[in-house]
Amino acid sequence: MSNALRMVLATPLPEDLCVQLERDVPGLDLVRDHSLLPPMRHPGDHDGDPAFRRTPEQQAAFDALVDSAEALYGIPDVSPAALARTVAANPRLRWVQTMAAGGAAQVAAAGLPEGTLDRIAFTTSAGVHGGTLAEFALLGVLAGAKDLPKLQEHQRAGEWAPRWAMGQVHEQTILVVGLGSIGRDCVRLFSAVGATVVGANRSEVDVPGVSRVVGLDELPDAVGQVDAIVVTLPGAPGTNGLVDDAVLGAARPGVTVVNVGRGTVIDEEALARALGSGQVGFAALDVVAHEPLDRSSPLWTHPRVLLSPHTAALTDAEDARIARLAADNARRLLAGEPLRNRVRPEDLA
Repeated sequence: MSNALRMVLATPLPEDLCVQLERDVPGLDLVRDHSLLPPMRHPGDHDGDPAFRRTPEQQAAFDALVDSAEALYGIPDVSPAALARTVAANPRLRWVQTMAAGGAAQVAAAGLPEGTLDRIAFTTSAGVHGGTLAEFALLGVLAGAKDLPKLQEHQRAGEWAPRWAMGQVHEQTILVVGLGSIGRDCVRLFSAVGATVVGANRSEVDVPGVSRVVGLDELPDAVGQVDAIVVTLPGAPGTNGLVDDAVLGAARPGVTVVNVGRGTVIDEEALARALGSGQVGFAALDVVAHEPLDRSSPLWTHPRVLLSPHTAALTDAEDARIARLAADNARRLLAGEPLRNRVRPEDLA
């Protein structure tokens, strides 16, 4: 058991939370130089201001700082290349706390040597964003059921339209694709409003509120019996384009599609085709494959698409929640206990 841990701040964090981290974990030395980090523009802004540039001298100082760490708070510059550089340069590095719930995708993108996960523990912020993303997912499902685009169209035209029967979420079946922390929070909310919830996951899991679990390879068979598909999966090579023409084509006509996971999970060209044919009745997307969304994408102007600029997870409390998670993991590391949300080799596949 070690009684001290040198952690270097590699991503922006308000100073009051830095101080709180050190107070919460006896033996933690959180080394930081805020002048070497881009200023935050809003809560949860781990990238910081994109206009920020280091001088060559500042870059050398920043690299030396992260290369001196036993632990990193954040991936340097949220850059897989920067992570790969410091992993190679720093044999003392034992642990990296990533800011993203899907931090495994960033680790995978770094292309680290085989065996790195045995030497260095990578942990994600899974669980921090689940509640807020689940609320956006509920918004998307409700908007699809209540035909929000139709309501807005008539309102803009100043028309008091003939009445119609709206969908009732409590009578619907919702497929939650991915039963990690975000998926479980989605299940909790959908169950609370009376919906039947089916889960899709890589492995068999027991989640309260889920009527049954199917494998990811069973999606084409499962989607024909559901009214909404809610994607919560992180990005990974094995999930790229998972929701494609085959899945959407097998869905119940008019299905609602919501994505609060990673944009790469949905084939956007297939989604556009399904929206055009009416196979997808409504889509609510907090994420897209390449952000910002290209101006030529038909998703910008499609009347039955709701776009959010990857902001559904952000709250004023996000930074404090991640700091508390990091504090718990720091205590665990110092005590020789298992870390929460540790990335596993299979998460990189």
